This record gives sequence, structure tokens and C-alpha cells, in this order.
Amino acid sequence: MENNNESIALLEKRLDDLIKRFEEQRGIINSYVEKERDWKKTKLLQNKEIKNLNEEIQKAKLGG
Repeated sequence: MENNNESIALLEKRLDDLIKRFEEQRGIINSYVEKERDWKKTKLLQNKEIKNLNEEIQKAKLGG
């Protein structure tokens, strides 16, 4: 019976370790996803600004 309890305790420890590792990995992935979203948002805003500036340049060339 004691051997069975030791096996259960070992399984519980392994499960706890796996859950802890999963939580760590999830945190790393969530951080990466957040940084990626911020990067894409910034890139879109920069591209929009570049487009607007190019349009202003074209208007200035035609008008001036």
C-alpha cells in the first residue's frame, strides 16, 4: 500500500511540474503575441503615415 501511495505522490509531483512549466510557457507565448501585435499596429500606423506623406508630396508637385 505504501508503494502505491509513493507512486501517487510521484505522479502528483510530476503533474504539478508539468502544470508549472505549462504556465511559464503560456506566459512567454502571451508576451510574444502582445509584442507582435504592438509591432504590427505600429507598422500599420507608420505605413499609413508614409502613404499620407506621399500623397502630400504628389499634391505639392502638381500644385507647385
